Amino acid sequence: MKITLAQPAGLVVSPAFSHVAVVPPGATTIYVGGQNGVDATGSVVSPGAGEQSLRAVENARIALESAGAGLDDVISWTVLIHQDADLRAAYGAVASKLARDGAPPLVTAAIVVGLGVPGALIEVSAVAAVIRD
Repeated sequence: MKITLAQPAGLVVSPAFSHVAVVPPGATTIYVGGQNGVDATGSVVSPGAGEQSLRAVENARIALESAGAGLDDVISWTVLIHQDADLRAAYGAVASKLARDGAPPLVTAAIVVGLGVPGALIEVSAVAAVIRD
């Protein structure tokens, strides 16, 4: 029993993302809600998109670990980037964190007009799957 990430024939092949994830019955699925670049008090960590991006992924990692998973268990990421953010800084800071050995996870990214946290430039959410022995 294994989790499969695939890039089917007929779709663009990318080292950055897969198109399909198949999670077998019996696997534990973990959903991480939107994480911004905020510290434990809810304060935005920096006005910079790169720093906020790194913290948002770190917050997702903390949430995943609380459920017995890690970044390598993520099968799908959603990345929302505020329209005023430096796109290269925001996505560039986290691109390597979203990747993993073997087939990459699914990634959906969008540029948005605003986020729920004032001053936030990025928000990430994740779906992870773990096969427990």
